[in-house]
Amino acid sequence: MDTIWYVLVAVISIAVGVFGGMILRKKIAEGKIGSAEEEAKRIVLDGEKQAETKKKEALIEAKEEILRQRNESEREIKERRSELNAEKRRLDQKESNLDKKTDALEKKNEQLDRKLKEVDGIRTQAEEALAKQLTVLEEISGLSINEAKEQLIEKVESQVKHELAQRLDELEAQFKEESETKARNILSLAIQRCAADHVAEATISSVALPNEEMKGRIIGREGRNIQKIETLTGVELIIDDTPEAITISGFDPVRREVARLALEKLISDGRIHPARIEEMVEKAQREVDTSVKQAGDRATFEVGIHGIHPELVKLLGRLRYRTSYGQNVLKHSIEVAFLAGMMAEELGVDANAAKRAGLLHDIGKAFPHDVEGSHVEIGVNALKKYKESKEVIHAVEAHHNDVEPRTIVAILVQAADAISAARPGARREDMENYIKRLQKLEEIAAGFDGVDKAFAIQAGREVRVMVKPEQVNDEGMKLIAREMAAKIQAEMKYPGQIKVHLIRESRVADYAK
Repeated sequence: MDTIWYVLVAVISIAVGVFGGMILRKKIAEGKIGSAEEEAKRIVLDGEKQAETKKKEALIEAKEEILRQRNESEREIKERRSELNAEKRRLDQKESNLDKKTDALEKKNEQLDRKLKEVDGIRTQAEEALAKQLTVLEEISGLSINEAKEQLIEKVESQVKHELAQRLDELEAQFKEESETKARNILSLAIQRCAADHVAEATISSVALPNEEMKGRIIGREGRNIQKIETLTGVELIIDDTPEAITISGFDPVRREVARLALEKLISDGRIHPARIEEMVEKAQREVDTSVKQAGDRATFEVGIHGIHPELVKLLGRLRYRTSYGQNVLKHSIEVAFLAGMMAEELGVDANAAKRAGLLHDIGKAFPHDVEGSHVEIGVNALKKYKESKEVIHAVEAHHNDVEPRTIVAILVQAADAISAARPGARREDMENYIKRLQKLEEIAAGFDGVDKAFAIQAGREVRVMVKPEQVNDEGMKLIAREMAAKIQAEMKYPGQIKVHLIRESRVADYAK
């Protein structure tokens, strides 16, 4: 019992202690809460006081700023008003000055009107006096105004022609003294230094046969061999009565060369049938391609020009198989390059550009005949395609006066081309074209007023013109010769140059009976 009692007492004591602790903690917490609420109220009151203070300070600062801006605005307004007043005074002054100037101008206009009226009156009087004088002059001279004008114009024209002819004589003499000797030296030096071994050659167009039996073997059974050769090479084989020879006909010189080599190989081998023909044509084509490349490389090496596009080098090599009036085009191009380069060195011009343009000036002739356009146009397009310089392209384009030459290099290429083509034996010309050229030359010369007769002499290198002495005087001959040379140059194509030689003579005849 005592133990139970002790336990109960202990439990009750613990419960009382716990309950008392709880009550104590509650009171302590209530005390802290109360003090916290008081502290919060105090903080809120302090914040409200500070906010009110800052609000008042902000209002004061705002009022001060408004007052300051108002003062500045008033000051600016006063300054602007002062400026406007000054500007107004200036404008008023200018307006006053303009009014004065306007008045002065009106007075001057009135004076001018009066003077113009006086001038009109004087002019009328002068016209009347001039008309009277003209009437008196017409009565004295017996000529009308138009007749007098015509006589005066004729007299002035005659005098001007005389003075112009004299001036032309002076200029020609001066020009010849200064340039003829130097030009002759430069050209003769260039020609002498560039004496080509071969200036003309004929295109190979036939193949020799060992015997007449070979013709039948080349034709083959039912013509299959000759058809195969013509199909593969693109040329025509002419087998006629010519003993031991076959003629090769075709517009493309490279194809003719391939056909010639293939035929020579077939004849040498002796085995002529379609399969062997195809093999030999391919072999000949490779040989010609190699030969073309080597010919182009040799040309560039010989001239000393490097950096040319490989395709242009191949085109140069193709010129080896091209002729113009019997002159080999590749050798002609090399000769033009040397001549242009030498003349450029003598004149102090870029010799490399001159040689490059001279070597490439006929590159358009390397293309097949089915390519449309002149060889100049085709060559210019090729040079543009392979990025040649503008100076070289212009020289090539101008070497036949398709465009007006604008550089010294272009003029030198023209001169070198003419020299190479005009050298004796360089080119052949068929009789028909030769006769037409001479007839055209005589027609142009005979078409001028005052010309009696005209004769083309020295193979068309000179035209000798007889003028009518009663219609053309010595001074007029100078003008006719110059105009005639200009017309020949504009309307004809010819190698070298043509000398225009005018002759005026008076003949008197009588008979003793």
